[in-house]
Amino acid sequence: MNKSLFSLSCIAIVLMLCSCAAENAMRKGEKFLSLGEYYDAAEQFKKAYSKTPPKERELRGQRALKAATCYARVSSTMKALACYRNAVRFNQAKPEDRLTYARILLKNGEYKAALKEFEELKDSTVSEEGTKRISQADYDLLVRNGITSAQSAPEWKKAGSAYTVKKMDVFNGRRADYCPVLAGDQYDRLYFTSTRNEAQGDELSGITGAKPGDIFFSDKDEKGVWGRPQEIASGLNTEFDEGACCLSVDGGTMYLTQCPTDPQYPRYATIATAQRSDAAWGKATELKLTSDTLSSYAHPAISPDGEWLYFVSDMPGGKGGLDIWRTRLTASGMAGVENLGEPVNTPGNEMFPTFRPNGDFYFSSDGHPGMGGLDVFIAVAGDDNKYHLSHPGYPLNSQGDDFGLTFEGNHNKGFFSSNRGDARGWDHIYSFENPEVVQTIRGWIYEQDGYELTNGVARIVGSDGTNQSLGVKSDGSFEFVTTPGVDYIVLGSCTGFLNHKEELHVDSAKTSEVYDLQFPLASISAPVLVDNIFYVFNKADLLPESTVALDSLVMMLNENPNITIELSAHTDYRGSDEYNKALSQKRAETVVDYLIKKGIAADRLTPVGYGEEQPKKIRKKVAEHYPWLKEGDILTEEFITKLKPDQQETANALNRRTEFKVLRTTYDMFDEEGNMKNPPKPKPKKEEVEEEEGWFEF
Repeated sequence: MNKSLFSLSCIAIVLMLCSCAAENAMRKGEKFLSLGEYYDAAEQFKKAYSKTPPKERELRGQRALKAATCYARVSSTMKALACYRNAVRFNQAKPEDRLTYARILLKNGEYKAALKEFEELKDSTVSEEGTKRISQADYDLLVRNGITSAQSAPEWKKAGSAYTVKKMDVFNGRRADYCPVLAGDQYDRLYFTSTRNEAQGDELSGITGAKPGDIFFSDKDEKGVWGRPQEIASGLNTEFDEGACCLSVDGGTMYLTQCPTDPQYPRYATIATAQRSDAAWGKATELKLTSDTLSSYAHPAISPDGEWLYFVSDMPGGKGGLDIWRTRLTASGMAGVENLGEPVNTPGNEMFPTFRPNGDFYFSSDGHPGMGGLDVFIAVAGDDNKYHLSHPGYPLNSQGDDFGLTFEGNHNKGFFSSNRGDARGWDHIYSFENPEVVQTIRGWIYEQDGYELTNGVARIVGSDGTNQSLGVKSDGSFEFVTTPGVDYIVLGSCTGFLNHKEELHVDSAKTSEVYDLQFPLASISAPVLVDNIFYVFNKADLLPESTVALDSLVMMLNENPNITIELSAHTDYRGSDEYNKALSQKRAETVVDYLIKKGIAADRLTPVGYGEEQPKKIRKKVAEHYPWLKEGDILTEEFITKLKPDQQETANALNRRTEFKVLRTTYDMFDEEGNMKNPPKPKPKKEEVEEEEGWFEF
């Protein structure tokens, strides 16, 4: 009898201890949940569940549901499913909870089970207890889309697509690697977010159970091989979470997502910006999008024209879950925020916006019919100025989360993120390619006899109505996707330089093709070398090899009809001053005569022979070709005679040159009364511009 009483007492003590442990775990779990630390909260709720007696089925079901909700938030699919099954088994899952359960079944590729669950939910009514987590209309829409997904996903996977996908082991570590962003004029640098061990911070994140994310990068060498990922060695990364970044059009500003930690307050994601100085990124500073401090802001993306910042937020006024928003970037700051609305946003989650350079808008969603988890969708503007959505199918999309695309130029290839096939839900980086036929104009704007003009602008006009201006990259280049059968005129320009025009007709093609165009611009303020002008030895007669260069000069004068120039010829120091001056004058006049015969007005041309009076001053570009010269050297007789014999001959050849410089830029612009003949049209008002350009409707 005493033994029985002792045993019963022990059991009672154990049960009391288990109850205390469960309650303590629940209190910790609720605290973690209030702070947004879903991983830590899930572990505590799971512990509380395991400490709850089997007979207390209702309580076990409630605690399983708490754990399921948190595991779902951190993409721990298998643990979430196990917990949801217990919540359903113990009859503690409301219709909106079972909706989430069905959506996770989709994410796990259990399409038959998901379809059965969705079918059972389609006539259900959402809970009226307390504040509704979802409206009945939104619930019904997500159920209908879930049914479509469960029915269509197996067919999409079977049909496949033109996309090829490959896991990029060179970028991926043992934890999460995601949100790749290509950078560099040759797309030879990849930024991405990683929670690998090299990330800063010593503690594991209570949100994900991994280290806080940092931004890493990998460079591609001359052979096209990607190098080992490296952490950005500057003040950009901190002990907090940094990731999901994008770059401004000029590559000088990085927009990124930060999740600062505070033990007393919930975790709200913010968007920050960092500036690049030379090759280093500075410390990120928060970008205040609104005065709302209780909402999250994440996943920034810049439109191709640089005028809009797109981002993700759960702020009030959305369609439900996470929505995609945008704000206009102006010289004076941001001009309000607007929700993209339908058809992009749904009662589900729309995230990770990005753009293909041609303007097509990509994002990921679990609210539209898809294959499970987040699927990639493409939004293309139609003739009605509205977005029209398409689903690119398998294998770009899968049963897991697929998101965060970045494109290698205008081609439909690049990298993206997915947690497909990873039992723990870690994201990894994949490559993708869709072999589309893309015909591209690729041009370079640079100073004639000099370097790239980073302030250059390309104006592209097409017979199909195209009228577009493009800035250039840091190497002076630009790219434009053409349309077959269209005639294009491309004008390269830059402040302080003359214009240069190229014309092009684009035919249909079966393979991708790049049309390379050069735009050497002549300076308005400095002498410009006319290269490849050749004369008969000791005479002013032009050699036939000069025709190409002279005809290019004719074209430049025709493209810039309001300039007059001085055409000058120069000799080396050998021979008498009088002879050299006379010879150079005759040579300058010979070139002018050629230009006049080609239709250039004589009063636009002034021939001058300088002989040896103006020895050449070496510019940096020339010095790169001749190591024995440096920028600023002047090729005087005294300088040349100190050189080696072969170097002397080269220096004399550099002195023997034909140049031009601009004298006026207003030739034939005014009539006899001083009035401008073709005055520029006044700029339209802002509202007229917006009406003319037809801003997209959302």
